[in-house]
Amino acid sequence: MTEAILHDGSAIEVEVRGSGPLVLLPVDPRPIEGEQAEEMRKWGADPALGRTLVDGLSDAFRVAAFDYTGHVMAVPKPDTLTPDNVAADLLAVADAVGGDRFAYYGYSWLALSGLQLAVRTDRLSALVMGGYPPYDGPYAEMLKVTTATYDKALAPPPPADRPAEPGDWSSVQSVPSVAQARQFVTLYQALQDFDDKSVRLDCPRLCFAGSADEISYAEEWGGTRVDLGGPLTRHRAELEARGWDVVVLDGLDHMGAMLPGNVLPVLRPWLERVLA
Repeated sequence: MTEAILHDGSAIEVEVRGSGPLVLLPVDPRPIEGEQAEEMRKWGADPALGRTLVDGLSDAFRVAAFDYTGHVMAVPKPDTLTPDNVAADLLAVADAVGGDRFAYYGYSWLALSGLQLAVRTDRLSALVMGGYPPYDGPYAEMLKVTTATYDKALAPPPPADRPAEPGDWSSVQSVPSVAQARQFVTLYQALQDFDDKSVRLDCPRLCFAGSADEISYAEEWGGTRVDLGGPLTRHRAELEARGWDVVVLDGLDHMGAMLPGNVLPVLRPWLERVLA
């Protein structure tokens, strides 16, 4: 196990497996077990997602897996989780495993992080964004959602009186701490002036999302509609003209499109082609 030192001086573990072109995966390589795993399954998530992705790629690539989301939740960065610092953290991971050139795959906010990395470095051999559009992204909407979450963290509501259901984000049973919530407000505040339509990249790049990837939050969470799949359909011609490969996974929502059984058939052959 390797360690990388992040922008705030904290350390994150990095598991490296396989050989070949380096691929950075910000996922937990250890399957989640017990009560937390059961709660994840209620939401339609896969507690072994990271391990399955690593296993599915490490026979063809040198995979560096690190649980960045888990790390920032365990060691919150309420005032410093900015796009600059996120990109610096990802580069620190690449440096720790000796990766001068590397591919990167991230999903949801980690896909957004990959785009921020790509505009700050020329070291990417390939970029894959899942579950967040590289063009016409919902930055204002995500600020509203994260601000509502922060407000709830300041004054936690009573537990929801209904069980969690996949896609029903208003049935969230737990609220993050103030520091955990604040760091994502910091991130999306810093992104309000980011113009993704002006971005031009040179490395091979792929974006994918489910055709049903649209999250509607209840009024208590800001009443915000976050459309993550629609921009890929609406702007597909523009994205392809800019050099993006675009895949829309029919009928899948945000949770469904991140499952390894749906990701690997898209991700692996594309990486094999562009990194050959």
